[in-house]
Amino acid sequence: MGNLTDDMTRLRGEVDALRGARGALVQELARGARDLAITVSLMRADFAAAHTAMAKKTRRERGSYVARINKQVGRMRKANAADLAGASRAWFGNVK
Repeated sequence: MGNLTDDMTRLRGEVDALRGARGALVQELARGARDLAITVSLMRADFAAAHTAMAKKTRRERGSYVARINKQVGRMRKANAADLAGASRAWFGNVK
């Protein structure tokens, strides 16, 4: 065969090889995209679970904080009421 025939045969082989390589690359990219989508989905699920756990924890903490503040304010109100009652008795001469 002549040079042209050899070159055309070689070129055809290179085209086939490159087409195969391109197909493999496309498949690898698609597989990578699927893997990345799965990874992101799992990460989002972990984030959601962590957020739920954190929300429950902070809800409990806020509840106990508010209860503690309510007790403190109640004690302060009672102390203030007792002080005002004492001042009233002293002012009006009903000191016992």
